[in-house]
Amino acid sequence: MKNVLVLGASGYVGSQLLTQLCAQGYNVTAAARQIDYLRARVVPHSNLQLNYLDLADKQATQNLIQHFDLVYFLVHGMAHGHDFLDYEISLAENFKQALLQSSVKHVIYLSAIQPQTGDSYHLKARRMTGDIIRQANIPITELRAGVIIGPGSAAFEIMRDFVYNMPILITPKWVDSRANPIALENLNHYLLEIAQEQPSTHQLYEIGGPDTLSYRDQFKVIAKAVNKPITIWPTSLLTPKMASRWLGIVTSVPSSIGAALLSGLEHDFIANCEDIQAKYPQPLIRFEQMVNNSIQHEGTFVRSNVWGYDPAAFSRWQPGFGYYPKQTGAEITTDLTTKQLWQIVKTIGSREQGYFFANSLWRTREWLDIFFGGGKPIRRSPPGPELKVGDFIDSWKVIRCEDEAFISLLFGMKGPGLGRLEFTIQDLGDKRTFNVTAWWHPQGFKGLLYWFAMMPAHLFIFKGMVKAIVRKAKELP
Repeated sequence: MKNVLVLGASGYVGSQLLTQLCAQGYNVTAAARQIDYLRARVVPHSNLQLNYLDLADKQATQNLIQHFDLVYFLVHGMAHGHDFLDYEISLAENFKQALLQSSVKHVIYLSAIQPQTGDSYHLKARRMTGDIIRQANIPITELRAGVIIGPGSAAFEIMRDFVYNMPILITPKWVDSRANPIALENLNHYLLEIAQEQPSTHQLYEIGGPDTLSYRDQFKVIAKAVNKPITIWPTSLLTPKMASRWLGIVTSVPSSIGAALLSGLEHDFIANCEDIQAKYPQPLIRFEQMVNNSIQHEGTFVRSNVWGYDPAAFSRWQPGFGYYPKQTGAEITTDLTTKQLWQIVKTIGSREQGYFFANSLWRTREWLDIFFGGGKPIRRSPPGPELKVGDFIDSWKVIRCEDEAFISLLFGMKGPGLGRLEFTIQDLGDKRTFNVTAWWHPQGFKGLLYWFAMMPAHLFIFKGMVKAIVRKAKELP
């Protein structure tokens, strides 16, 4: 039974691969920086262990990687920002150094197709990462994929959001570039089959689906699947760089990821998948079926502990909600103990504390619910001295609660989307960080308008909350 390490396990591909590896009998360790998010998303399994790892920490990387047979390298730095190329290269160097001192026998690296013409930072980072880790002289199997189709895939979610949110779509000329997207199920088949191999040399495969379509045609297939007519108007005046600036407004995909992906779409992404299909044959899913499958299962991410498996969250989810949430919030670092902070945080919604800051604005929003189809606000406070799952705080519902660490509240007012408000206390040893974050999955264009209408209040209200909570905690006897 192989000991398998999945790096980048909290990502789209990694988080769903873990369960399948466990089902096949592997001992699996999942490593990620966003370990709390991963823990909430993944169903516990006796073969699965979760580990926090920041690949930027060279020593921690070496300590973890030493004793595995197989490593999946699913890491990318597109969310890091404009300097993600240097960031990805530094992570690859750390990984290579760790491999040199390990007993790892095989690495499976998910990369990107390299077009014949043109280049982008995203594509260059993928190519250079492969070149670097091959220097460790451990067999590397590199899979070069284009667009992956499935609920949660950033490229698919961008197209899907555009269809849901923009009846008239003004695009760069790259809308006529072509690609042969691969279904998530087909990608998983390759990832699992290759895990059974013990290669003695490096391998490189391109992977793709059976249909080669322009992005224009892909948009049309998605529009048909969701029954949303769309008009596409390509123009040379709108460059990919310009498009990336407003992508973060029109879609729910983080703008840093979207911009990195857009920069490479000027080229055809057509994989020659004959070699891998000959070695690991499988029925390849047609594009139209990929899209229909993804649309049918796009609400499955709600059925996780991110939402506390709450029935109210399940019932409120509707087709068209953005998979990736918009988010805003504030953080503060303090010398106060977790217990001191918690003593105040757990009183949220009480008659004495309210929402700690700008209570009149919170009350005004509740009354505005009348205009969104709701009724008169109902004042509710938790019945006991300790918060517990299921408690109501006015219209908010406690869906997750960890003493002295974390609270998640489900947005209960009317609005075009699904939201939650989270309070997190993290102990850093001599300091504590206290964070308030609002998450919002917009429902189409209306949901985006709602989010941006609330933004003026968001710009100061959460900063005021964290400061007020820290101040009130300091006043405790």
